[in-house]
Amino acid sequence: TQARLAHLCGLSRQTLVGLEAGTLQDLGFNRVSQVLDILGLDLAPPGTSARDRKRGLWMAAKTASVSYRKELKPRQLGAALVSGNAPVSFEAHLAHLLDEAPLPVVVMAVEEAARLEAVPPRQVWRSVGRLARDLQVHRRALWA
Repeated sequence: TQARLAHLCGLSRQTLVGLEAGTLQDLGFNRVSQVLDILGLDLAPPGTSARDRKRGLWMAAKTASVSYRKELKPRQLGAALVSGNAPVSFEAHLAHLLDEAPLPVVVMAVEEAARLEAVPPRQVWRSVGRLARDLQVHRRALWA
């Protein structure tokens, strides 16, 4: 029961109700580990394999193209991120991406572009900074 699990974990029943409902704001890693241990479950060690399956360039290209008729393709985005040169017809797309996209989407795109082009991510980040400066995006300090 919830009451027994709460007792075994040293938590309140209300805390477990919030955890089950997804309304709990913050339980903390150690407490989550306790609950998992009591239930006989474990937490997989952090890794990048799940993130790699998310197709970062595709997600970023879709995000960049959401407000535009012409669609930026993942391959075009990767080339722009690696080179630091925005194709004229996609400057607005890239500015939108660097100004509006969630940071994890941009990070995944940069890492995937670096991997596909066999260049160090640091080099791609420099190119992203150059793109942000050249396109005068609002979040350019973030990418510098």
